[in-house]
Amino acid sequence: MRRRTEDHDERDGGILALPVSAHRTAVERALATMRGPLDRPLPVATLAEIAGLSPFHFTRTFRQATGIPPGQFLAALRLERAKELLLTTELTVTEICFAVGYDSIGTFTTRFTRSVGLSPGRIRQLPDLLTEAVAHLPNRPPAPPIVQTTTDTPGVAGQLDAPDNGEAFIFVGLFPAAIPQCRPVVGTLLTAPGPFRLAAPPDGRYHLLAAALPHPRDPLACLLPAAALRVGHAAGTILVRGGRSATRADIALRPPLPTDPPVLVALPALLLDSCSWFGGDQNTARSARSEKRE
Repeated sequence: MRRRTEDHDERDGGILALPVSAHRTAVERALATMRGPLDRPLPVATLAEIAGLSPFHFTRTFRQATGIPPGQFLAALRLERAKELLLTTELTVTEICFAVGYDSIGTFTTRFTRSVGLSPGRIRQLPDLLTEAVAHLPNRPPAPPIVQTTTDTPGVAGQLDAPDNGEAFIFVGLFPAAIPQCRPVVGTLLTAPGPFRLAAPPDGRYHLLAAALPHPRDPLACLLPAAALRVGHAAGTILVRGGRSATRADIALRPPLPTDPPVLVALPALLLDSCSWFGGDQNTARSARSEKRE
């Protein structure tokens, strides 16, 4: 028995999927539309039609390509744009709320704060906070600690490669979903590629994600890295049992792909949290910690 549909062939219950390249092209068509004006509704049915797939198959294909559902990706794009507007314009928070497709300032503020890790008002203060913090950073970052990457001690160990790293700060963290939003369950800040070990997280299955930002001597370039951003993720998910992972977690940094979800978490705020580790000003570090509690 064979039945031809718009998305796939079915033969005796088996699914012959479209070629991977066709799936990628379909998803990228939808992503191009999603990256357009963000003050309009974009239901899954509309995106599926643009992709040339049924809503069911589009949702499945989109998640395979990006790691998250279309609705979550679109929400991340809206908040990413809001973060950019907060840092580069004098629009009010209410104006930005409507510009990125929200009709409730309360809902926007709650979701922004939960996903980014800081409130809209605090995001606007980050350039000044970074400027103050950079003044207390040493001329040279400290040498990265020697890390054993065996799997017989608690935590998650791995190797991070960054062929074109340059002078950057690299954030590595475990997240419950395949999108870097909120604060990581556990994370670390690296000053150079190489081996790393994360503290033992609660048992569970995680996504290991990494991002490298330019040196914060230019706060706005650090907050909005654009082409300078480098990202990476470990293959598959990381299973933690008894506080340790049975496998190494290796990551290679690269320029973002169109299918990579936006980096929502305010990584420079995590850098401020680490100021004391870099020999930074204790008051700045305390200020960053107070932001985290808001």
